[in-house]
Amino acid sequence: MTSYLSWFIASRPKTLPAAIAPVLAGSAFAYYDHQFDLLIFFLICIAALGIQVGTNFSNDLHDFLKGTDTEHRLGPLRATQAGFITPTQMKTGTAVAFLIALLAGSYLAFIGGWVIVLIGLTSFAAGIAYTAGPYPLGYHGWGDVFVFLYFGLIAVGGTFFLYTGTIQGEVLLTGAAMGGLSTAILTVNNLRDADMDIHTGKKTLAVRWGKSFVRWEYIICVLFPYVASGVLFFQFNFPLAVFLTWFSIPMAVNLIISVFRDSGTRLNITLGKTARLLLIYSILLALGLIL
Repeated sequence: MTSYLSWFIASRPKTLPAAIAPVLAGSAFAYYDHQFDLLIFFLICIAALGIQVGTNFSNDLHDFLKGTDTEHRLGPLRATQAGFITPTQMKTGTAVAFLIALLAGSYLAFIGGWVIVLIGLTSFAAGIAYTAGPYPLGYHGWGDVFVFLYFGLIAVGGTFFLYTGTIQGEVLLTGAAMGGLSTAILTVNNLRDADMDIHTGKKTLAVRWGKSFVRWEYIICVLFPYVASGVLFFQFNFPLAVFLTWFSIPMAVNLIISVFRDSGTRLNITLGKTARLLLIYSILLALGLIL
């Protein structure tokens, strides 16, 4: 396998919409308020992708070191476990990805001030602490909270703040919608791996509270964004075009059926389609705001 393909696998491309979608949403609100800036948008995308890829590299490495990723795993191939990338190389790759995010974020920190500095530093720390350190968040059931906050409220709110210097209720509402869909991706991952995680000591919510709980969690996470679109229209007086997001409801319903019907490796397809739903929802919402 070529080195390029190995690093591509390690980046976990199916999860990358979780980095871009909240940036699209926050930027669309800024455009709606006539405060969009193309340079800021570009740098936020680079920083968000750098943090996401760096987190994925770190997870790939530390899940292998902890013995969570084995040849019996049900999820997609992991580069360190498969021997495509050595642990030392993965450490270097993690550092490079975070460095790229840091370089892109330096200008953002300059224009956004201490709030953006705080968001950036805690994002780096949380990305590493997700699977590394003495108390890895993902191994103690905190992964859902981390994803909801950093890929939802903080990502959308922070993006909008960079353009405008303010935070608004409708932006945080949409941040919750983005966070819900991002959490849904993690929920599928934890549902798929629940039986194995019991034996490896990874106490996700699927292990702590059972598969039925996370299936219902998935329903709430996937359907709430459509409620949020309605609130944007009825409560915040946004244009009718915000209901463009509802064109993705059939996809959401099919995914809910899949989560209750499928198990094992078949959930890998559901995971990828959930990430696709997140991206499609954010694009439709952006179109509704800028058209």
